Amino acid sequence: MATVTFEHVTKRYGDFLAVNDFTLEIQDGEFMVLVGPSGCGKTTSLRMIAGLEEITTGTLRIGERVVNDIAPKDRDIAMVFQSYALYPHMSVYDNLAFGLKLRKVAKSEIERRVNDAARILGLETMLKRKPRELSGGQRQRVALGRAIVREPAVFLMDEPLSNLDAKLRVQTRAEIARLHQRLATTTVYVTHDQVEAMTMGTRIAVMDKGLLQQVGTPQQLYDQPINRFVAGFIGSPAMNFADVAVDGSGTAARLAGSGVTTQIPSRYRDSVGPTSGRRLVAGFRPEHLELGEVADSATIRGTAEVVEYLGNEELLHVNVAGHDGDVVAIVPSAHRVRPGDVLDLKLPLARLHLFDVETGDSLAKSAA
Repeated sequence: MATVTFEHVTKRYGDFLAVNDFTLEIQDGEFMVLVGPSGCGKTTSLRMIAGLEEITTGTLRIGERVVNDIAPKDRDIAMVFQSYALYPHMSVYDNLAFGLKLRKVAKSEIERRVNDAARILGLETMLKRKPRELSGGQRQRVALGRAIVREPAVFLMDEPLSNLDAKLRVQTRAEIARLHQRLATTTVYVTHDQVEAMTMGTRIAVMDKGLLQQVGTPQQLYDQPINRFVAGFIGSPAMNFADVAVDGSGTAARLAGSGVTTQIPSRYRDSVGPTSGRRLVAGFRPEHLELGEVADSATIRGTAEVVEYLGNEELLHVNVAGHDGDVVAIVPSAHRVRPGDVLDLKLPLARLHLFDVETGDSLAKSAA
């Protein structure tokens, strides 16, 4: 196992800056997820670790060794791609063993590693099958097994679940998480799916437009987003945002264009200041809105436009006067909300986030 360290790494394609001054230390044995929208630089960063992309400037280390100019085959890494890329004419056993045979590993050692990987992944009864005889989930397990038999210092995974259906994605991500707990090998995992990131990562690095936005545990990113981008990207459904204007005392804010007023939580007051009319962005998550009486809360009155029944919960799209777009709320289905119902949604002040309207930065940074 090994650490992976980016030190001010930049990647350019001509005039296009794909990764900009990227600095990140991935700990030995950690499961680090790189997450962000398409084009944010996460896959490029992974491919630089693999040696499939050259670094324009900066330093990349695996363990204590600088690997900028080290060939991919000499980096002691194993990569799992979005595509299974299995050899269709080979059995599962031969697919698992192929890379080891190329490296002239002893036959007895190949057999040990293949059988160990098959046992870990539940492939023992499938070793004689061809890929065409396997389901999508089983093929992805073979692709994982091909990486496991390498016994590398670092696993690299580039959206390995994107070709699976919803049920298989849930099942396979649990298998990958169990695999990491068992092997404790340093793993760097790329995905655009924040649910995968939240459920699998020891820590998550959120990227946007080639820049690292925030690094932290799933709970840190959820509870303490550093800016509006992270707040909106982490969490499903996404956080609600609303423009607000601060009153002269700096203790209350009014939702733009409406009669909804909320007290500003004490943790923000120093950073907000007593500036009359200052514009901010309020953020609040759908799952934090409640129906019924809640102490220390703001009330958002609106009309339910769409109700999506989810079994134990209902996803509400609520029209609030003066608010651009719907306010989304998740409430227990026992409330039996119907389209057209007028609702008083309660927002606990402890769950309210405030962001600078210009920079998007959280005011909690300066309030902390």
